[in-house]
Amino acid sequence: MPSFSLLLLALSSVPPSGEALPPRPEPASLTAPAAPSPATPAPAMEGAAPRESEPPIAGAALPVEPPAPDEGEEADEDESTELEEMRALEGATLDPGARPDAAVLQSLRRLGVANPLRLRMLDALEESTFREDEADDGPPLITDLSTFDVARFQPHYDIPVEMQPLVAQYIQFFQGPGRKWFRKWVGRSTRYLPVMQPILESMGLPRDTVYLAMIESGFSPTAYSWAHASGPWQFISSTGRQYGLHQDFWVDERRDPLKATRAAARYLKDLRAELGHWYLAWAGYNTGSGRVRRLMERHDTKDFWLISAEKGLATETKHYVPKLIAAALISKHPAAFGFAEEEFVYESPLSFEEVKLTDATDLDVIARAAGVEVTAVQELNPELRRWCTPPASTKNPYVLRLPTGTAPRFTENFAKLPPKERLTFRVHRVKRGDTLSQIALSYGTAAEAILQMNQLKSLRTLKLNSELVIPIPASRGGVKTEDAADTAIARKVAQARRSGVTAPRPEDEVPAGTPRGPVASGPIKTESIGGRKRITYGVQSGDSVWAIANRFQVQVEDVRKWNSLSARASRRALKVGSVLYLWPDSAPRQVEERAGTVIAQRAAPAAAPVIGNTNRHTAAPPPASATNVHHLAAGETLWSIAQRYGISVEDIKRWNHIKDTSRLPTGLKLTVSAP
Repeated sequence: MPSFSLLLLALSSVPPSGEALPPRPEPASLTAPAAPSPATPAPAMEGAAPRESEPPIAGAALPVEPPAPDEGEEADEDESTELEEMRALEGATLDPGARPDAAVLQSLRRLGVANPLRLRMLDALEESTFREDEADDGPPLITDLSTFDVARFQPHYDIPVEMQPLVAQYIQFFQGPGRKWFRKWVGRSTRYLPVMQPILESMGLPRDTVYLAMIESGFSPTAYSWAHASGPWQFISSTGRQYGLHQDFWVDERRDPLKATRAAARYLKDLRAELGHWYLAWAGYNTGSGRVRRLMERHDTKDFWLISAEKGLATETKHYVPKLIAAALISKHPAAFGFAEEEFVYESPLSFEEVKLTDATDLDVIARAAGVEVTAVQELNPELRRWCTPPASTKNPYVLRLPTGTAPRFTENFAKLPPKERLTFRVHRVKRGDTLSQIALSYGTAAEAILQMNQLKSLRTLKLNSELVIPIPASRGGVKTEDAADTAIARKVAQARRSGVTAPRPEDEVPAGTPRGPVASGPIKTESIGGRKRITYGVQSGDSVWAIANRFQVQVEDVRKWNSLSARASRRALKVGSVLYLWPDSAPRQVEERAGTVIAQRAAPAAAPVIGNTNRHTAAPPPASATNVHHLAAGETLWSIAQRYGISVEDIKRWNHIKDTSRLPTGLKLTVSAP
């Protein structure tokens, strides 16, 4: 490493900033990665159905003129660029044993390939990371792809690049219709290339294999495909597990850019050894090695282009290799293909420190202890599926990433947090009859806190047998403290509401396991016959006896008996415009408890006289039951009470003059029949 004085001498000979190329825009702050392009579907791995890709793009698209930068902003950047680069370089120069940090490398990236300051900084640092795309003045603008000599570019790549018709068409696509998305990919690439490429190289793969992640996901850790492939390298579950990516209730390591890169390197290395050429390995990554191997044997060739010209490969797989080549060509030489530097908003390189946690910990608590936004913690740890870290222990700690420079502060502040500032966690498996409000009540927590911890905005119906992480106030000696409930849970509820989480009203919740189906929506007429309520319902398209019975909270058998319908004739009898009669107050429910779930049964209806001029026989309702009073028990909702007594939630609210259902005290006396 040259001495600092020599470095300053070299820098002093640099022309003024006005003579250099326009500086790159400031890198974006650490924000959630943008969604991948719709034009770039995720791959179907081995065992997944092949996917169709975009059709070839006919004709060349003219390069789009980039928007002119704001004059004031451009002037400010011209004045401050050299000072910024100097400050960034000083830190690395004063520590000769250290590699340049992320800020220095980002500064180099922003200077542009032909900027003299960049070249002198690289010489001083002896850093070759960003030299691979350099020429004296950069390659000239390519205006005619038909005469483009790709062999001139091959020395800049450690993967094979060839110019084929589909490669040219994808270049034209990225220049034209796909330009918006490609700009995002290139801008995001500066965050991940500095960490992904060394992993690939250390595992014996070409560094430029990284562009496979570009066409897979646009370097987005949160990308998720219809084939259930996830993460920057788009692994499906089975292939991810095969190559060591752990997936459970708490984490999905397919979304971790470093862990997934190591897994992808192992997978691609196996494919290359099996199929014999990188093009075939890439195709196998997309469609599975078995299909590629069978086509190689059928056509007796290892030439991807010959195999691609025959039948057997899905359109997406035929396009996969040319698309990767086109993405690699443009990414390293954007100016040669008509892209201006001002079009890209470069993200800062991934930089972090690691801390070890010995218990499941709320991300909000972690962020406050580290003095950063919780989004910064989430972006560095995309594998986390909940708003907390997984259970851990001193023997098996969980390794969490924090922004560079914050680990000491976190360690100090976290050790000082009192119990009332912390939460502990339980995992609840949803049982039949569960509702969110009941679960929250049984654990002494809040529905909004449960939704927030599970990264849900709202949840009216719980999925049977699904699992929820339940935040619980910290306790001393197993007894929850009032301070803990008032502080930790209250903060979590407030945070949830700020982020748009809304808990459903208890009376609107549907217990887990409740059958789903179409809701009868036809016209109805309600009248009193012999002192009892009768509903006349007009059948609509899509109705079923079950849907009608479910709407009016009666039994299917009752509907059939009241309308003289056999089980076999029910479907034929339900013609659009026909009429059904229902007596919702006619069959009092007999209630029994089964394994903690309320099961309601109806008594068989009695025979009814013929009413009016209709030829349809109906069943007369049984006598009305006496007025009942129900004492609200812990965990009950108005919906469950309505189901138990065969009435509606609106009836309970009207009979008991209830307006606010969010805070009904345990033991409340409720009238559950008409006064």
